[in-house]
Amino acid sequence: MATVALSDRVQLGQTALRISPLGLGCMGMSDFYGPSDETESVATLHRFLEAGGNFLDTADAYGPHTNEVLVGKALRSAELGRDGFVLATKCGIVRDPVDIHRRGFNNSPAYIRECCDASLKRLGLEAIDLYYLHRFNGDVAIEEIAETFGGLIRAGKIRSWGLSEVGVKTLRRAHEVTPVAALQSEYSLWTRDPEEGELAACAELGVTFVPYSPLGRGFLTGRIRTPADFAADDIRKTMPRFQGENFTRNLALADRVVELAHGKGCTPGQFALAWVRSHSTHLVPIPGTRRRSNLEDLIGSLRVTLLPKDLVEIEAMFPRAAAVGERYASPAMKAVMGR
Repeated sequence: MATVALSDRVQLGQTALRISPLGLGCMGMSDFYGPSDETESVATLHRFLEAGGNFLDTADAYGPHTNEVLVGKALRSAELGRDGFVLATKCGIVRDPVDIHRRGFNNSPAYIRECCDASLKRLGLEAIDLYYLHRFNGDVAIEEIAETFGGLIRAGKIRSWGLSEVGVKTLRRAHEVTPVAALQSEYSLWTRDPEEGELAACAELGVTFVPYSPLGRGFLTGRIRTPADFAADDIRKTMPRFQGENFTRNLALADRVVELAHGKGCTPGQFALAWVRSHSTHLVPIPGTRRRSNLEDLIGSLRVTLLPKDLVEIEAMFPRAAAVGERYASPAMKAVMGR
């Protein structure tokens, strides 16, 4: 794994779009991880762009809707040309207006088209660069969904499309109808499901794999030491991996990352990101942050090189399936178990 610069560019799927080797997940700027500061969030997004990054990730479900508004506002104030960024957003998750932890799913063609128009308006764009189906629930055939996204491409409303948290069979069926540019799924040292086939399929098909939560929702940075570190409305408090005895046992795993990072002369977050990047040349992680200080640490991960002996050592200290507890609470977990 060679070191790269944030200003370098890689091809997004088989499209003409070129993206930075590290993206920026914007979800936490508006939702799920406790109170945020919009001014600092916008400054963080601007700093990412100034440093050479161009790949941004949001969704209509974040807020809901408020994250797209924030990202659109930040892009306008950055005064970039339209070629200065590649923006991904998503549809398909329906948030409960009262209980933010409850959600449903809608994969109907009419809903996808409606969401696309609404996202374009909130973002202030004429076309979305990468438009994902956020979750596939099986109510509509994946071929019909792929054709719907193909229609949006032909209409000029989106430039490419992607899927989130689907398995190899679903990916292949969709790709045959309308070529898929990206597959986004959770992937990190403590969530390694994509190694069951998705990483290999993406490489075969020319699909960019986009890992979200590559730092284990911040746990692999070594900064989280107790559940008391979470705000009252932090979604991690509802996730089994962050609860009770699971938290304690997973903390011991995170401490192993701290130890390994120390040996490489980098931070735990940089080490965890370098590990993710070492697993494919068709892979662009999108760690999320809403603070400029954390962003600089993420960018620094591009300068970390892991050697084959490092990967062997990691596997011995942090083997696959070592993390304890499901990554989501039910029913959210049901939405990714079919894959």
